[in-house]
Amino acid sequence: MRAILDVPAPAKLNLFLHVTGQRADGYHLLQSAFMLVDWCDTLHFEVRGDEAITREDLGAALPAEDLVVRAARALRSAAKVAHGVHIAIDKRIPAEAGLGGGSSDAASTLLALNRLWGTRLGLAELERIGLALGADVPFFLRGTNAWVEGIGEKLEPIELPPARFLVAKPAEGLATRAIFADPTLKGDSDAATITGFAANPYRFGRNDLQPVAERQCPGIGQALRWLASQGLEGRMTGSGSAVFALTGSGPQVSGRPPGRPAVAPDGWQVRECGNMEAHPLAGWAFSDDSSVDG
Repeated sequence: MRAILDVPAPAKLNLFLHVTGQRADGYHLLQSAFMLVDWCDTLHFEVRGDEAITREDLGAALPAEDLVVRAARALRSAAKVAHGVHIAIDKRIPAEAGLGGGSSDAASTLLALNRLWGTRLGLAELERIGLALGADVPFFLRGTNAWVEGIGEKLEPIELPPARFLVAKPAEGLATRAIFADPTLKGDSDAATITGFAANPYRFGRNDLQPVAERQCPGIGQALRWLASQGLEGRMTGSGSAVFALTGSGPQVSGRPPGRPAVAPDGWQVRECGNMEAHPLAGWAFSDDSSVDG
């Protein structure tokens, strides 16, 4: 049987997140910068002899109808093929953290199965499928760090200097819907510009969701104080509950300041991450204007 093994699905950090308004349909208008980091899930795909789509959890257990299974079914339906696959997932990126792990898994699934099944859909079609699964999926499909606007659908590639970050996820998770439903959410930030962001990308702006998230999830404030105890200035990524802090940047990334870090409380997930210039699967989608790999 044909197989693709060790397919990475990296996490992302929101370097900032401003809420600039709200549409008539209730969706909030955002500005953000998404950055890929080397905290990854790993997926394995093996073609089945029947039409079943099955999943095996090698790490943390996932819901039965997770985004990976849904992505495989959506691709099969869009391509109008009758293929099966067994997917094994080594889940490392924590859920309900604002790190985009589920969306990243879905994107890697679409890219891998588009090759493995020979469906040969172009990037635009994969993005259409991915957007129906989650707002962040097209970002991971495009494979570059990005300036993000609208409700998350407007993406413009950006370049970022090498940097390292300490990321801490407290034991509690946080549902995105609960954050945006809070009536105290600030939603009138002034529009930012890429030029202003580029002048100091790792110290720019703020996360407008953070005050609401801290009230809903006390662990976020605890995690920020834990970073501060090590001399690091933290902020929340996405809708939380993970927080992060810059530990070093520039051509020679030195890592976090010397000294033994504080011990994280039980149940937390903590990792020092480096940013990535591009997604490891960049170029896996078929070109929209040719019959060969893009």
